[in-house]
Amino acid sequence: MRLILADGDNIGVVDRETALRKAEEAGFDLVEISPNADPPVCKILDIGKYKYEEQKRKNEARKKQKVIEVKEIKLRPNIDDHDYDVKMRAMKRFIEEGDKVKVTLRFRGREMAHMELGHQLLARVRTDFEEHAKVEQDARSEGRQIVMVLAPR
Repeated sequence: MRLILADGDNIGVVDRETALRKAEEAGFDLVEISPNADPPVCKILDIGKYKYEEQKRKNEARKKQKVIEVKEIKLRPNIDDHDYDVKMRAMKRFIEEGDKVKVTLRFRGREMAHMELGHQLLARVRTDFEEHAKVEQDARSEGRQIVMVLAPR
């Protein structure tokens, strides 16, 4: 097996007993790093310290990850202009934070007879957010509501 010391020095190819003796002399463990190599690569290191540093690296990588959430904005087909603007500001903030936005358009009672108004409203939302977001899921009807999903560009 090829043996590497704790400080990174490559000793070369040695037999198993020699490697175990050197690891014991150093007071560390003999760890097989690459078993599929020819010859297999082993390293003398402190396994406890190695596991601790590995866990620390994983935690650091997890901290830097951004979890993408799906925020929902609920609209009605006869929404007033000011209310629409307030909802659009919230949507813009969600998209700038890197979250996806699910736009849900709810219909009640007689509004169901005028589904085209809902499609026009969602087309307006799509044009307002062309430069900020892309349409991930186009507007589709689900019973009494129409749903569209936008994702940041």
